[in-house]
Amino acid sequence: MAIPDLLARLLTAPGPSGHEAAAAAVWRDAAGAFAEVTSDVLGSSYARVKGTGDGPLVAVVGHIDEIGIVVTHVEESGLLAFRGLGGLDVAALHGQRVELLTRGGPVTGVIARRRRSPAERKENRGVELAELHVDVGAKDAEEACSLVAVGDPGVVAVAPVELAAGRLASRALDNRLGAYVALEVARRVAEAGGAVGDVVAVASVLEEVGVQGARPVAYALEPGVAIVVDVTPASDVPGGDPRETGKAELGAGAVVSRGATLSPVVYELLQSAAEAAGIATAVEVTTQSTQTDADVILYSRRGVPTGLVSIPLRYIHTPVETAQLSDVEAVIGTIVSFVQRLEPGASFIR
Repeated sequence: MAIPDLLARLLTAPGPSGHEAAAAAVWRDAAGAFAEVTSDVLGSSYARVKGTGDGPLVAVVGHIDEIGIVVTHVEESGLLAFRGLGGLDVAALHGQRVELLTRGGPVTGVIARRRRSPAERKENRGVELAELHVDVGAKDAEEACSLVAVGDPGVVAVAPVELAAGRLASRALDNRLGAYVALEVARRVAEAGGAVGDVVAVASVLEEVGVQGARPVAYALEPGVAIVVDVTPASDVPGGDPRETGKAELGAGAVVSRGATLSPVVYELLQSAAEAAGIATAVEVTTQSTQTDADVILYSRRGVPTGLVSIPLRYIHTPVETAQLSDVEAVIGTIVSFVQRLEPGASFIR
């Protein structure tokens, strides 16, 4: 499968947490072709497809922010100290190119490690964040400050790569995949003539820095039901253990979460919807929080019946996150089937 054009554009637009504007602009532009598009003061984007009746409003939420970095200090040498926006995999940063997002436009740099002593090299221990810096080529602090300011964010500068067997490697699959799925669900529902209630695709912000953006989303929409779309660590890699939360392999289809905080009614409806559409699913078990937008949506106002559908992802929070495109399609199909099978008087009371 080729990378869908919209997904490719979302993956190449920078959007670290708190600085999602470029990626959000791509999403909103695509949404404008078929939906009513709005946004909120935090930067979350909404694409509403009007319903044909008085069925429940369905919010399909995928966060659009990605892991990034932020400049914290300019050294006299012109080198830049930085820290993470979100949970960086520090070992994956050393030797990467980065794109810093400045007022004057993007500035390219490289991430390097401080020079180690012979004894340290012999010890060959792992890299720590404090040992890394960004080099933009400036000869001193004055030149660096003419290019970059403290507080400027950045992302690793890598392009999406198609791999064998319909697989895709890129930065920001966590969670441009979810934002893409949410919008594609809304598009297909609109193309089919709508659902019994409004369907609102949401590209939420600030998930990677503490699940901040989805709370006002849920409060504003007051959905009858919410489906959160995110990624989940694939278990089919060295060190992966299906005994922890279940088996989630690339190519397994849609991963439907079942847990204490998630609605069992929504879970059963999602599984039935996937079965009706002939879509394979796997089950992920959550015992406490899901570490996704679902954690704040479900207790908004009087509570929102919430489901979580995920895409298996290898190497999360690295520049080479890897997913299978057929799993993305399986998640889209599952949620579209779920929406289309809802009835006007659907009850989610537990």
